[in-house]
Amino acid sequence: MTSPQSDPAPQPPQGPPHGHSHGHAHSHGPAAPVSQHLRKVIAAVLIPFATAVVVGLIALWPGGAPEHERTGVGFDRQTQDGRVVQVVKVDCADVNAAQVPPTGDTSTPSGREAVNEQEGECAKATVEVTTGPDKGREFVEVVQPDAPRQLSEGQGVVVAYAPDAPRDLQYSVTDVDRKVPLALLAGIFALAVVVVGRMRGVMALVALAVSFAVLTLFILPAILQGSNPLVVAVIGASAIMLAALYMCHGVTARTSVAVIGTLISLLLIGLLGSLFIGWAKLSGNTDDNTGLIHGLYPDIDMSGLLLASVIIGSLGVLDDVTVTQTSAVWELHQADPDMGWKGLYRAGIRIGRDHIASVVNTLVLAYAGAALPLLLLFSIAQSGVGTVANSELIAEEIVRTLVGSIGLVASVPVTTVLAALVVSADRPGGGAVAATAAAPARSGKGRRRKK
Repeated sequence: MTSPQSDPAPQPPQGPPHGHSHGHAHSHGPAAPVSQHLRKVIAAVLIPFATAVVVGLIALWPGGAPEHERTGVGFDRQTQDGRVVQVVKVDCADVNAAQVPPTGDTSTPSGREAVNEQEGECAKATVEVTTGPDKGREFVEVVQPDAPRQLSEGQGVVVAYAPDAPRDLQYSVTDVDRKVPLALLAGIFALAVVVVGRMRGVMALVALAVSFAVLTLFILPAILQGSNPLVVAVIGASAIMLAALYMCHGVTARTSVAVIGTLISLLLIGLLGSLFIGWAKLSGNTDDNTGLIHGLYPDIDMSGLLLASVIIGSLGVLDDVTVTQTSAVWELHQADPDMGWKGLYRAGIRIGRDHIASVVNTLVLAYAGAALPLLLLFSIAQSGVGTVANSELIAEEIVRTLVGSIGLVASVPVTTVLAALVVSADRPGGGAVAATAAAPARSGKGRRRKK
């Protein structure tokens, strides 16, 4: 009676002949549990969840962003492509590039800057519009000597069009054209992923494309249409999670456990985020971009938009944590099939503790890096830590970071205990499943006897 229990240990090399192992080609290691009962239990949880996500996508599908009258402010401007055809150096005073303050006060930074600009040498660039109805039209752009963006002959630029302005002032350079270097970098990234990851890398790129499509075709337009940002974010993040995990890791029990762990953690992040964003009175309207969004679409719940960003921003790291923990538990079970769920949990959580330390640090540094210019301004102003943390701009990042980190920390024990319970409960008994699971062990044992 004990031999069937001891036989699974040598099974991994014989895994490929199993009919079930084909579904695990995208996984990290040995095949997931094949217990029919466990598969039914997991399906009973995931099928209603996936159905609800699909229904939510259909019900809230926006059909595109709503139309609005352009304001000509910030990103809400009409733009075309352009090219610098000529650059001539001129005296800044001749083109009236800067004005000294009427009082003549040059003791302030702005006053000194105006004097330097008036006495320096400016660049007078002739720019040609290369797209749109005014293709071929030229205009002049004066670039001051200390401007952060200098123009050179032959350079591609992005030009803004203001139809209500006088004809000579309708076009202006608003940015440089970065399409070629960005496209090249994206190509290098895709090549590196495919070369190293092979088929898994290809599926990761496909999942990335699906994630981007859900974000741009569903989440953003649905929010602009006036749907609740929290509901939209939960449905969109769930769709991204299902697509990314199953595409990259296969439709297996192991992946399903990671999906359930990710879902529970996302719900926790949503609840904590909603509580603390409301308690801290965070409006979500803290800079020019959010102010412009609120001005164009006053019905958008900006605090809900902030909560949606917390959920979506945490999803990518959550996937990594839950998949890693699930795989670790599966590997531990394969190494010692007789280990109970408590032993699997204790071993898995030891691995998870190392993961927690690195992931939380990664998340905090990512948000700190994004807010680095703002932190520099506070440092220049010599503001105290309490003053800095209390400002809404920094408070948003603190709430975003801590709520996301709590969800990440919670995902480790949640996913580990789920994986331990599932994999330890898989004990194929009678019937076809048991016969399929036991056949390789018996056949392998028979071959050994012949030797």
